[in-house]
Amino acid sequence: MFEVVTEGLSFPEGPIAMPDGSVILVEICAANLTRVNADGNTDVIASLGGGPNGAAIGPDGHCYVCNNGGGFAWQSDENGTRVVGLSDDYSGGRIERVNLETGELETLYTHCGDIAIQAPNDIVFDEQGGFWFTDTGRRLPTSVEHGAVYYATVDGKHIERRAYPMMAPNGIGLSPDEKTLYVTETQAGRLWRFKVDQPGTIAKEPTMTGGTFMTGVSTFRFFDSFAMDVEGGIHIGSLQEGGITSVSADAKEVTHTPLPDRLVTNMCFGGEGLKTAYITLGLTGKLIKMTWPTAGLPLNFLNK
Repeated sequence: MFEVVTEGLSFPEGPIAMPDGSVILVEICAANLTRVNADGNTDVIASLGGGPNGAAIGPDGHCYVCNNGGGFAWQSDENGTRVVGLSDDYSGGRIERVNLETGELETLYTHCGDIAIQAPNDIVFDEQGGFWFTDTGRRLPTSVEHGAVYYATVDGKHIERRAYPMMAPNGIGLSPDEKTLYVTETQAGRLWRFKVDQPGTIAKEPTMTGGTFMTGVSTFRFFDSFAMDVEGGIHIGSLQEGGITSVSADAKEVTHTPLPDRLVTNMCFGGEGLKTAYITLGLTGKLIKMTWPTAGLPLNFLNK
Protein backbone atom coordinates (compact mmCIF):
# COMPACT_ATOMS: atom_id res chain seq x y z
CA MET A 1 0.00 0.00 0.00
CA PHE A 2 1.13 3.54 -0.71
CA GLU A 3 0.07 7.10 0.07
CA VAL A 4 -0.06 9.95 -2.45
CA VAL A 5 2.05 12.84 -1.16
CA THR A 6 1.15 15.20 -3.99
CA GLU A 7 -0.04 15.21 -7.59
CA GLY A 8 -0.16 17.61 -10.50
CA LEU A 9 3.60 17.41 -11.09
CA SER A 10 4.95 17.73 -14.62
CA PHE A 11 6.82 14.44 -15.11
CA PRO A 12 8.68 14.23 -11.78
CA GLU A 13 12.13 12.64 -11.37
CA GLY A 14 15.23 12.89 -9.16
CA PRO A 15 13.61 12.86 -5.68
CA ILE A 16 15.69 13.83 -2.63
CA ALA A 17 14.14 13.28 0.81
CA MET A 18 15.28 16.20 2.95
CA PRO A 19 15.80 16.17 6.74
CA ASP A 20 12.87 18.58 7.27
CA GLY A 21 10.39 16.09 5.77
CA SER A 22 10.12 17.78 2.38
CA VAL A 23 11.15 16.14 -0.90
CA ILE A 24 13.06 18.06 -3.55
CA LEU A 25 12.57 16.80 -7.10
CA VAL A 26 12.75 17.90 -10.70
CA GLU A 27 9.82 18.32 -13.06
CA ILE A 28 11.31 17.45 -16.43
CA CYS A 29 8.47 18.70 -18.60
CA ALA A 30 8.05 21.99 -16.70
CA ALA A 31 11.87 22.36 -16.33
CA ASN A 32 11.58 23.18 -12.62
CA LEU A 33 13.41 22.24 -9.45
CA THR A 34 10.55 21.87 -6.99
CA ARG A 35 10.11 21.29 -3.27
CA VAL A 36 7.21 19.10 -2.15
CA ASN A 37 6.46 19.97 1.45
CA ALA A 38 5.35 17.38 3.99
CA ASP A 39 1.75 18.59 3.65
CA GLY A 40 1.83 18.03 -0.13
CA ASN A 41 2.02 21.68 -1.12
CA THR A 42 4.73 22.55 -3.65
CA ASP A 43 7.12 25.45 -4.16
CA VAL A 44 9.27 26.05 -7.23
CA ILE A 45 12.86 26.55 -6.08
CA ALA A 46 14.18 27.47 -9.53
CA SER A 47 13.05 27.43 -13.14
CA LEU A 48 15.98 25.87 -14.96
CA GLY A 49 14.94 25.57 -18.58
CA GLY A 50 15.99 22.62 -20.69
CA GLY A 51 15.18 19.31 -19.04
CA PRO A 52 16.32 18.84 -15.43
CA ASN A 53 16.53 15.09 -14.98
CA GLY A 54 18.42 14.11 -11.80
CA ALA A 55 19.52 15.87 -8.62
CA ALA A 56 21.69 15.41 -5.53
CA ILE A 57 22.80 17.49 -2.55
CA GLY A 58 26.50 18.35 -2.64
CA PRO A 59 29.07 19.01 0.11
CA ASP A 60 28.23 22.73 0.10
CA GLY A 61 24.52 22.10 0.69
CA HIS A 62 23.59 23.20 -2.83
CA CYS A 63 21.60 21.02 -5.22
CA TYR A 64 23.45 19.68 -8.24
CA VAL A 65 21.24 19.00 -11.25
CA CYS A 66 21.73 16.92 -14.38
CA ASN A 67 20.03 18.90 -17.15
CA ASN A 68 19.47 16.99 -20.39
CA GLY A 69 19.00 20.20 -22.36
CA GLY A 70 15.39 19.52 -23.31
CA GLY A 71 14.65 18.81 -26.93
CA PHE A 72 11.69 16.53 -26.21
CA ALA A 73 8.19 17.02 -27.50
CA TRP A 74 5.70 16.41 -24.69
CA GLN A 75 2.03 15.53 -24.71
CA SER A 76 -0.33 15.93 -21.76
CA ASP A 77 -3.89 14.64 -21.85
CA GLU A 78 -6.29 12.57 -19.78
CA ASN A 79 -3.78 9.70 -19.89
CA GLY A 80 -0.93 11.73 -18.38
CA THR A 81 2.28 13.44 -19.52
CA ARG A 82 4.80 11.67 -21.73
CA VAL A 83 7.48 12.18 -24.38
CA VAL A 84 6.12 11.79 -27.91
CA GLY A 85 9.18 12.72 -29.96
CA LEU A 86 11.84 15.36 -30.47
CA SER A 87 11.44 19.11 -30.63
CA ASP A 88 13.72 21.86 -31.89
CA ASP A 89 14.45 23.54 -28.54
CA TYR A 90 17.40 21.45 -27.37
CA SER A 91 19.74 23.79 -25.50
CA GLY A 92 22.65 21.45 -24.73
CA GLY A 93 23.30 19.14 -21.81
CA ARG A 94 24.88 20.55 -18.67
CA ILE A 95 25.54 20.09 -14.96
CA GLU A 96 24.01 22.89 -12.89
CA ARG A 97 24.24 24.01 -9.28
CA VAL A 98 21.28 25.58 -7.50
CA ASN A 99 21.41 27.53 -4.24
CA LEU A 100 18.39 26.16 -2.38
CA GLU A 101 17.96 29.33 -0.34
CA THR A 102 18.04 31.85 -3.19
CA GLY A 103 17.28 29.76 -6.29
CA GLU A 104 20.43 31.13 -7.91
CA LEU A 105 21.55 28.95 -10.81
CA GLU A 106 25.11 28.28 -12.01
CA THR A 107 26.29 26.10 -14.89
CA LEU A 108 29.33 23.99 -13.96
CA TYR A 109 29.93 21.78 -17.01
CA THR A 110 28.80 21.66 -20.63
CA HIS A 111 31.83 19.79 -22.00
CA CYS A 112 34.50 17.28 -21.05
CA GLY A 113 37.43 18.71 -22.96
CA ASP A 114 36.23 18.80 -26.56
CA ILE A 115 33.40 16.35 -25.87
CA ALA A 116 30.00 17.98 -25.53
CA ILE A 117 27.84 16.61 -22.72
CA GLN A 118 24.69 15.40 -24.45
CA ALA A 119 21.95 14.59 -21.93
CA PRO A 120 23.01 14.23 -18.28
CA ASN A 121 20.54 12.05 -16.41
CA ASP A 122 21.45 10.98 -12.87
CA ILE A 123 24.08 11.86 -10.27
CA VAL A 124 25.65 10.52 -7.07
CA PHE A 125 28.26 12.01 -4.72
CA ASP A 126 31.07 10.01 -3.18
CA GLU A 127 32.56 10.56 0.28
CA GLN A 128 35.31 12.77 -1.15
CA GLY A 129 32.78 15.26 -2.51
CA GLY A 130 33.19 14.45 -6.20
CA PHE A 131 30.30 13.16 -8.24
CA TRP A 132 29.57 10.50 -10.82
CA PHE A 133 26.91 11.15 -13.43
CA THR A 134 25.41 9.49 -16.45
CA ASP A 135 25.01 11.04 -19.88
CA THR A 136 22.22 9.18 -21.66
CA GLY A 137 23.26 10.38 -25.11
CA ARG A 138 20.68 11.42 -27.70
CA ARG A 139 18.31 9.60 -29.99
CA LEU A 140 18.19 11.56 -33.24
CA PRO A 141 15.80 11.01 -36.17
CA THR A 142 18.23 8.74 -38.05
CA SER A 143 21.03 8.00 -35.56
CA VAL A 144 21.95 7.56 -31.91
CA GLU A 145 24.70 9.34 -30.00
CA HIS A 146 25.98 6.90 -27.39
CA GLY A 147 25.98 7.69 -23.71
CA ALA A 148 28.73 7.64 -21.08
CA VAL A 149 29.59 7.83 -17.39
CA TYR A 150 31.58 10.80 -16.08
CA TYR A 151 33.28 11.85 -12.86
CA ALA A 152 33.63 15.51 -11.91
CA THR A 153 34.49 17.89 -9.08
CA VAL A 154 32.24 20.58 -7.63
CA ASP A 155 34.65 23.43 -8.43
CA GLY A 156 33.83 23.10 -12.13
CA LYS A 157 37.49 22.52 -13.00
CA HIS A 158 37.88 18.77 -13.49
CA ILE A 159 35.79 16.25 -15.41
CA GLU A 160 36.69 12.86 -16.91
CA ARG A 161 34.79 10.41 -19.08
CA ARG A 162 35.15 7.05 -17.36
CA ALA A 163 32.89 4.61 -19.24
CA TYR A 164 32.02 4.75 -22.93
CA PRO A 165 30.12 3.76 -25.00
CA MET A 166 26.89 2.80 -23.23
CA MET A 167 23.37 2.41 -24.53
CA ALA A 168 21.32 5.10 -22.80
CA PRO A 169 22.91 4.92 -19.31
CA ASN A 170 20.44 6.28 -16.80
CA GLY A 171 20.49 5.53 -13.07
CA ILE A 172 23.75 5.62 -11.10
CA GLY A 173 24.69 4.75 -7.53
CA LEU A 174 27.48 3.62 -5.22
CA SER A 175 27.60 0.55 -3.00
CA PRO A 176 27.73 1.07 0.78
CA ASP A 177 31.55 0.73 0.77
CA GLU A 178 31.81 2.86 -2.40
CA LYS A 179 33.94 0.20 -4.09
CA THR A 180 31.29 -0.53 -6.71
CA LEU A 181 29.50 1.83 -9.07
CA TYR A 182 26.15 0.70 -10.49
CA VAL A 183 24.62 1.96 -13.75
CA THR A 184 21.38 1.09 -15.54
CA GLU A 185 20.84 1.14 -19.31
CA THR A 186 17.28 2.13 -20.09
CA GLN A 187 15.87 0.51 -23.22
CA ALA A 188 17.97 -2.63 -22.81
CA GLY A 189 16.74 -3.08 -19.24
CA ARG A 190 20.26 -3.89 -18.03
CA LEU A 191 22.14 -3.29 -14.79
CA TRP A 192 25.95 -3.00 -14.83
CA ARG A 193 28.56 -2.72 -12.10
CA PHE A 194 32.01 -1.14 -12.23
CA LYS A 195 34.85 -1.65 -9.77
CA VAL A 196 35.95 1.67 -8.26
CA ASP A 197 39.69 1.22 -7.73
CA GLN A 198 40.11 4.72 -6.28
CA PRO A 199 37.83 7.76 -6.00
CA GLY A 200 36.88 8.92 -9.47
CA THR A 201 38.36 6.01 -11.41
CA ILE A 202 37.19 2.54 -12.36
CA ALA A 203 39.03 -0.66 -13.24
CA LYS A 204 37.70 -1.53 -16.69
CA GLU A 205 36.63 -5.03 -17.59
CA PRO A 206 37.04 -6.42 -21.16
CA THR A 207 33.50 -5.49 -22.17
CA MET A 208 32.18 -2.75 -24.40
CA THR A 209 31.08 -0.70 -21.38
CA GLY A 210 34.12 -1.53 -19.28
CA GLY A 211 31.82 -2.91 -16.59
CA THR A 212 30.40 -6.26 -15.52
CA PHE A 213 26.86 -7.24 -16.49
CA MET A 214 24.70 -7.95 -13.43
CA THR A 215 21.17 -8.61 -14.61
CA GLY A 216 18.51 -7.75 -17.17
CA VAL A 217 14.88 -8.46 -17.91
CA SER A 218 13.35 -10.31 -20.82
CA THR A 219 9.99 -8.53 -20.73
CA PHE A 220 9.04 -5.04 -21.95
CA ARG A 221 10.49 -3.23 -18.93
CA PHE A 222 12.89 -0.31 -19.19
CA PHE A 223 15.24 0.66 -16.35
CA ASP A 224 15.26 4.26 -15.11
CA SER A 225 17.00 5.68 -12.03
CA PHE A 226 17.34 3.95 -8.67
CA ALA A 227 18.01 4.06 -4.94
CA MET A 228 20.42 1.93 -2.89
CA ASP A 229 19.58 0.27 0.43
CA VAL A 230 21.90 -0.41 3.37
CA GLU A 231 22.35 -4.03 2.30
CA GLY A 232 23.57 -3.04 -1.15
CA GLY A 233 20.26 -3.75 -2.87
CA ILE A 234 19.31 -1.69 -5.92
CA HIS A 235 15.71 -0.49 -6.37
CA ILE A 236 15.09 0.67 -9.92
CA GLY A 237 12.28 2.83 -11.26
CA SER A 238 10.84 0.82 -14.13
CA LEU A 239 9.08 2.01 -17.27
CA GLN A 240 6.39 0.34 -19.40
CA GLU A 241 5.91 -2.46 -16.83
CA GLY A 242 5.66 0.29 -14.26
CA GLY A 243 6.97 -0.29 -10.76
CA ILE A 244 10.17 -0.82 -8.81
CA THR A 245 12.56 -3.60 -9.84
CA SER A 246 14.66 -4.67 -6.84
CA VAL A 247 18.00 -6.42 -7.36
CA SER A 248 19.99 -7.93 -4.49
CA ALA A 249 23.65 -7.00 -4.11
CA ASP A 250 24.72 -10.35 -5.59
CA ALA A 251 22.06 -10.13 -8.33
CA LYS A 252 20.72 -13.56 -7.34
CA GLU A 253 17.32 -12.17 -6.40
CA VAL A 254 15.31 -9.91 -8.71
CA THR A 255 11.76 -8.91 -7.75
CA HIS A 256 9.24 -6.42 -9.10
CA THR A 257 6.83 -4.24 -7.14
CA PRO A 258 4.12 -3.11 -9.60
CA LEU A 259 2.65 0.37 -9.28
CA PRO A 260 -0.32 2.02 -11.06
CA ASP A 261 1.77 4.09 -13.47
CA ARG A 262 3.68 2.69 -16.43
CA LEU A 263 6.40 5.35 -16.18
CA VAL A 264 7.83 4.98 -12.67
CA THR A 265 10.95 7.10 -12.88
CA ASN A 266 12.84 7.00 -9.59
CA MET A 267 12.88 6.38 -5.86
CA CYS A 268 14.65 7.69 -2.76
CA PHE A 269 14.66 6.84 0.93
CA GLY A 270 13.66 9.17 3.75
CA GLY A 271 11.76 9.40 6.99
CA GLU A 272 12.65 7.83 10.32
CA GLY A 273 15.40 5.29 9.89
CA LEU A 274 15.27 5.83 6.11
CA LYS A 275 12.47 3.23 5.94
CA THR A 276 10.12 5.29 3.75
CA ALA A 277 10.40 5.00 -0.03
CA TYR A 278 9.42 8.13 -1.95
CA ILE A 279 8.64 7.22 -5.55
CA THR A 280 8.06 9.48 -8.57
CA LEU A 281 5.31 8.52 -11.02
CA GLY A 282 6.07 10.28 -14.28
CA LEU A 283 2.98 9.62 -16.37
CA THR A 284 0.43 10.58 -13.72
CA GLY A 285 2.59 13.30 -12.16
CA LYS A 286 2.52 12.03 -8.58
CA LEU A 287 4.90 11.64 -5.67
CA ILE A 288 3.94 8.68 -3.52
CA LYS A 289 5.40 7.13 -0.38
CA MET A 290 5.33 3.67 1.16
CA THR A 291 7.09 1.73 3.88
CA TRP A 292 9.98 -0.29 2.45
CA PRO A 293 11.25 -3.63 3.83
CA THR A 294 14.89 -2.50 3.97
CA ALA A 295 16.31 0.81 5.10
CA GLY A 296 17.86 3.14 2.58
CA LEU A 297 21.57 3.78 2.26
CA PRO A 298 22.44 7.14 3.88
CA LEU A 299 23.54 9.64 1.25
CA ASN A 300 26.74 11.61 1.57
CA PHE A 301 26.16 15.26 2.64
CA LEU A 302 22.48 14.61 3.38
CA ASN A 303 21.86 11.76 5.83
CA LYS A 304 25.33 11.33 7.34
